[in-house]
Amino acid sequence: MEKLEQLKQIIKKLETEIQKAKTILEIKEEKEEPEVVDLRLKSVPPSSNSGKIIEGVFDGEFMIGPDGKKYPVPQNYASKSKLVEGDLLKLTIADDGSFIFKQIGPVEREKKIGTIVYEDDQYKVEVDGKTYKVLLASVTYFKLKPGDQATVLLPKGGKASWATIENAIISPESEKGIPLKEGEEKILE
Repeated sequence: MEKLEQLKQIIKKLETEIQKAKTILEIKEEKEEPEVVDLRLKSVPPSSNSGKIIEGVFDGEFMIGPDGKKYPVPQNYASKSKLVEGDLLKLTIADDGSFIFKQIGPVEREKKIGTIVYEDDQYKVEVDGKTYKVLLASVTYFKLKPGDQATVLLPKGGKASWATIENAIISPESEKGIPLKEGEEKILE
């Protein structure tokens, strides 16, 4: 009877691992928008015996859980931790509702130099003729503007929609400021 229970536990663990692998493979092929889960990030870790733990894959903006749900990763955390699309994350949902993210499986990375551009109302980086989205938190942290260059991290050999800004190479000739939308006024610091 004990061996039967062990086999059940092994099967359950394998099913979870298979679901994680499917999530990684299908992350780019999502056709339906999964549910977005609200969160509050706290820096105090939960006690070791409390909370719910979910593992998932970082898609550049969200952690996609094995159930297909999207959990927004705070931009400041993703930017500071230099998370790369495809990294495995662990989310602990504490008993009080706090969300604590931790990187548990970084993908292999490659570094490139790209140029910051602003198109479709968002910052992106152009690398080797391809354009990648970047987190606004990284752009503002490094005070980047269109025309500036940045060192970025990409998943090695993989297809990606997002690049992670690692460092900035700011040129004095770069454009100044974020383009304003109609009706917006520039705020002086």
